Amino acid sequence: MSQVSIERRDGVAIITIDNPPVNALSQAVREGLKRCIDEATDDDAIAAIVIICTGRTFIAGADIREFGRPPEPPHLPDVVARIEAADKPVVAAMHGTALGGGLEVALGCHYRIAARSAKLGLPEVSLGLLPGASGTQRLPRLIGAERALDMILSGKPVKAQVALDYGLVDQICDDDKLRDTAIEFAVSQVGNGPRRISEMTVADVEPDLFEKTRTAIARKTRGLMSPERIIRCVELSTQVGFDEGCKAERELFLECKNSAQSDGLRHAFFAERAVSKVSGIGKDTSVRATDKVAVLGAGTMGAGIAYNCLTAGCTVHLLYNDEAGLKRGATTIRKLFEGGVTRGKISEEDMADGVGRLSTTTDYGDIGDADLVIEAVFENLAIKKEVFEKLDAVCKAGAILATNTSTLDVDAIAGATKRPQDVIGLHFFSPAHIMRLLEIVRGAETSNEVIATSLALAKRLRKIGVVVGNCFGFVGNRMLYNYGRENQFLLLEGAAPEQIDQALTDWGMAMGPNAVGDLAGLDVGYKVRQERTDLPNDPRFYRIADLHVEQGRFGQKTGKGMYLYAEGSRVPTPDPEVQSLIDNESAKLGIARRDIEPQEIIERCIYGLITEGARILEDGIATRSSDIDVVWTNGYGFPRHRGGPMHFANTVGLAAVYEKVCEFRDRFGTEFWEAPGLLKDLADKNQRFSDFDKSNK
Repeated sequence: MSQVSIERRDGVAIITIDNPPVNALSQAVREGLKRCIDEATDDDAIAAIVIICTGRTFIAGADIREFGRPPEPPHLPDVVARIEAADKPVVAAMHGTALGGGLEVALGCHYRIAARSAKLGLPEVSLGLLPGASGTQRLPRLIGAERALDMILSGKPVKAQVALDYGLVDQICDDDKLRDTAIEFAVSQVGNGPRRISEMTVADVEPDLFEKTRTAIARKTRGLMSPERIIRCVELSTQVGFDEGCKAERELFLECKNSAQSDGLRHAFFAERAVSKVSGIGKDTSVRATDKVAVLGAGTMGAGIAYNCLTAGCTVHLLYNDEAGLKRGATTIRKLFEGGVTRGKISEEDMADGVGRLSTTTDYGDIGDADLVIEAVFENLAIKKEVFEKLDAVCKAGAILATNTSTLDVDAIAGATKRPQDVIGLHFFSPAHIMRLLEIVRGAETSNEVIATSLALAKRLRKIGVVVGNCFGFVGNRMLYNYGRENQFLLLEGAAPEQIDQALTDWGMAMGPNAVGDLAGLDVGYKVRQERTDLPNDPRFYRIADLHVEQGRFGQKTGKGMYLYAEGSRVPTPDPEVQSLIDNESAKLGIARRDIEPQEIIERCIYGLITEGARILEDGIATRSSDIDVVWTNGYGFPRHRGGPMHFANTVGLAAVYEKVCEFRDRFGTEFWEAPGLLKDLADKNQRFSDFDKSNK
């Protein structure tokens, strides 16, 4: 059956696209659209044309799987131009989402009708691209340059009513009346003929609009190329003719498409969709209920998890060992709801409903009917084992017992119960209600049913669930040790905290490691290191961080850590006392301080991540390198446009990475820089980390 078909009804040609699941603009769809437009315009019995889609959505964009292949005609700009050139009124009938190339197709039509539930947008910026089928030239002509800039730079879709207010659509209607409304509207325009956006001009704009926009987004975009090119394209729509603007748009689109940035962003896009594909988990794997949730711990993490579950529609029982702590936790949760109301994210009714589903207790006996228990107590193995022993005694059969540990042995925790098959790690990232990542830690005996339920829970919580194996720190925090280790060594060797942080943020990291340590609390990592018996016997290892904690410098919570913080401020200020402490410790350890270039800082920290990532793949803790990338781009501020540490290594070339690691080994010793066998093996074979995949083995 053709993906694009045409039928005739009372002089109207109805062109229907049927390319599930999202009616992407594949080559077959583009060819079919052009063919049907030609057929409809050549038929004298046809007076008007409607373009509509089957399924749950209008065209939701290009088929980005084609981006890595040579483009096949007809190209989308040509299809859009052909639609607009039709001498009979063409109406787009949109439901679901009209995104990217889908909205550009609609902009090529002469009129647009939207179902009330529809959303329209140009999200190409999220893939390091710009609209490449005349979207940057048509949208400003239709709704004005300022609104067009906002839509294209944010990438966020607008609702049908907003689109109507903007003039982006001509009419909205009830969802079940879209087809009939579009046909009636098309008939009503027969006497008026086509209304072509390309023949319009952009309304007057403020003289400094584009420079103000560049300044406003500079800090947010931090070196991304597509936002600046988007601004330039929209600016051209006010300066040159339509055809000249489209020519420039296409050139800049191809420049973005062929860039390493877009490659990294597209990798991240596909990687996030691959994480749900887990060996042993299929559509037939049973998923348990998670409607009744108990959260143990009422601190920042526990309250954040509880709030996240409440906003997902769960009933939540918050358990803590004293009433004062429970009261603080409940207050935190209520403030989070109030913040949502203030920002317009939820209504007062939503808040009342959410708060109404929260109850508190100090009695384990009150949580016996929970479907899911999430433990978020102090990061101490003995305490967690004691908690799970109590849970095992009171929780119903089939309840999932989850630990939010960030580093500890999930199997040891499960061993405190008689139901290890029901125990799993659910590692939330702080703040739990905001961070998208959820590390799902599979224990040795965790059942497939519990893993499938955890993946479904992640989706329910609007998080990205990544299934990982059990080891110290799992994927994210295990790799973080190498990153932090090199930061600490660089401090002793001559780099100032602010120099390291600046080099890495300039490279694209959301924050530098020293600022992150202050934000998280230097005492948190210190306590974890105190419990470990397997750390290197090297006096340099996390020496500066440990000294800070021993002097009461925990970070932002104490107003001083690696940096100073003014009262009530989170802005880090370099502290001469910190540099003096580092200088003195370097001298004690006999380390000659030297000037260190930003490139060395970047390579040592980032290649430290890559080497540990390779070992994680060797050990089977992650089954795909792309899973590691998802963890780091969503949980640790790794620049999304670089795709993640393992994808970045692929772009550098594993042979080059291996050579640099060997150089560091020769300079700094084998204890920390011995090249992983997998890295050497893949480099010797001229392969990539993505060629090593155990997900189906």
